Amino acid sequence: MTKEELKKYLPHREPMLLVDEIEIDEQKVAHAKYHVTGDEYFLMGHFPDDPIVPGVILCEMMAQSCALLMLDDLIGNIPLYRGIDNVKFKNSVVPGDTVEIEAKLDAHKANIYFCSATLSVKGKLCVKGDLSFALIKDTRYDNK
Repeated sequence: MTKEELKKYLPHREPMLLVDEIEIDEQKVAHAKYHVTGDEYFLMGHFPDDPIVPGVILCEMMAQSCALLMLDDLIGNIPLYRGIDNVKFKNSVVPGDTVEIEAKLDAHKANIYFCSATLSVKGKLCVKGDLSFALIKDTRYDNK
């Protein structure tokens, strides 16, 4: 899926849409990419003269990749964080890097989804963690 195709499912838009492309394989594992250009708003002050992508943004990249594993249930709903657990930061991500995310749906019960994800650059692990989400009805367009 391209970035424009992702917009059919995710509520995020630029500058917060942090997945450029994604494929979901036969085992239901998401393989996503994001290209860090250096012009992103979150790099402006983090840190001047030596920018690195903030950890919370890396977690958001993983979260958006995880959300796309709920593809069949996303239309008409919004995925909201329920928890972020066991997150470990191993290496920094800097302008010019292409981030590769691998996300797996580990369990699903009612409207709660449990995922695990890793984020790497050139095969080098940068972040890993477990993320959970509640899928809630998108009411933004009710009564319009």
